[in-house]
Amino acid sequence: MNDTTINQLFDEQLSNWELAQNNYNALKQVKVKTLAVEGREYKVQFNPARIISSAAKVDAQSLRERKCFLCAENRPPEQKGIPFNGRYTILVNPYPIFPRHLTIPSIEHTPQRIASRFGDMLDLAQLLDDYIVFYNGPQCGASAPDHFHFQAGNKGFLPIEKNWNMYNPISIESNNKEELLDRFRQIYDAMERKPEDDEPMMNILTWYEAAKWIVCIFPRKKHRPSCYSAEGEANLLISPAAVDLGGVFITPLEKDFEKITAEDIAEILYEIN
Repeated sequence: MNDTTINQLFDEQLSNWELAQNNYNALKQVKVKTLAVEGREYKVQFNPARIISSAAKVDAQSLRERKCFLCAENRPPEQKGIPFNGRYTILVNPYPIFPRHLTIPSIEHTPQRIASRFGDMLDLAQLLDDYIVFYNGPQCGASAPDHFHFQAGNKGFLPIEKNWNMYNPISIESNNKEELLDRFRQIYDAMERKPEDDEPMMNILTWYEAAKWIVCIFPRKKHRPSCYSAEGEANLLISPAAVDLGGVFITPLEKDFEKITAEDIAEILYEIN
């Protein structure tokens, strides 16, 4: 598998799957504005199709009561995929943020837990070297915390690529996979974990360039900011995940796109990180 195979998948899906075709066409028209937040560039994207993710109910009861949209038997018949590593399927995400947006679910319905799968993330980043691969923890923006999955988006989209250390992640760089696995395990074990959580709260972005991996880990202390559930003018339907922390805030409601400020983003980042 290579970039040509992925491009062929996109071409086929956007030709034969109306939902995906419509949403990728709509993405070309989305509003975007750029804000300077404490010296860092953040883009804000008004993307109404992402309401399905931003407003997703991820409590245990809601997950039990809905069919898992990442399980093969529940996916739309139009949605086709490419096998990866005997453990995953590479799919076109029908609700895109990126011009090229992939979802890579496990073939098994198993919870969103990164500890034993970080090596797979590195393999994906090396294989998909035109993409950034990202992971959202089960309480850190994942809309399907009951089914393990990565996502990937084309390079050249997230501001974090230009100078990742400015965005305050825990960063690792190496051309040695075993070294990265070892350092990730040390970081993972040192991170604070809430008693009710099965893993430390985190988002991860990784990409491969110049024959090395770059890994950005964002520890989290909160799933959603207080503005998410606030009443009246204080309300902003913002549910930050890896893409937001990488410099593109997603607003599914136009009112939020219009009113969100650099100060709002700074406050949200301070509250959740």
